[in-house]
Amino acid sequence: MKEYIKRADEIKRALTERGEKQSMLLHSCCGPCSTACIEYLAEAFDLTVLFYNPNIAPEEEYSLRAAEQARYVRDYLKNVKCEICDYEPSVFYQAVKGFESCEEGGARCEKCFDLRLDYCAKVAKERGFDWFCTTLTVSPHKNAELINRIGEAKAEKYGVKFFPSDFKKKDGYLKSVRLAKEAGLYRQNYCGCAFSRRD
Repeated sequence: MKEYIKRADEIKRALTERGEKQSMLLHSCCGPCSTACIEYLAEAFDLTVLFYNPNIAPEEEYSLRAAEQARYVRDYLKNVKCEICDYEPSVFYQAVKGFESCEEGGARCEKCFDLRLDYCAKVAKERGFDWFCTTLTVSPHKNAELINRIGEAKAEKYGVKFFPSDFKKKDGYLKSVRLAKEAGLYRQNYCGCAFSRRD
C-alpha cells in the first residue's frame, strides 16, 4: 500500500514551514470520524467541513449525525466552518442501483465513495478551494488505497488538489474515538446506509 500518511505529512510540513495556510474542503462522514482528522489538518489549512452523505438512512439518523457534526464544530473548534447538505437519499440509491446485494465493503461502497468525493471535488472547484479531502480513511473498515485512488481521479477531473490521507495511521482512529468521547458525540453502530444496517 502506498504511504499516504507520509505524503500527507510532507505536504503539511511544507505548508507549515512556509507559514502558508491554504483552504481545504473536508468531506466528513460523521462527527466522531472528523475529530482527529480536523486536529491533524487545522495547523496547515483553513478548513470547511462538508457534511454530504446522502447514503445515510433513515432520515432521523441523518439528522442526528448532521446535528452532532455541526455541534462539534461549533462548540469545540475555532476558525473551522461547517456546512450541512440537504438530505437527498435518492441520489445515493441511483448511484448504487444494481449493487444493492453487494457485501459491505465491496462494489456498492466504492460507488458510494465515488459519489461523495465527486460532489466534494466539484464544490471545491466551484468555490475556489485549494484542496479537498475526506475523513473516510480514518475508519479501520475503509480501504484507504481505494479512497485515495478515487480522490486522485476526482482531482484530475475537476482540477483541484486532493490531499492524500490514511488518517487511521499513527493511532488516528484511536484518537478519534477518544476525542469523540470527550466531546460526548453520538457514535453510530453502522456505516450509514440501509444496506450496512441490514448487514
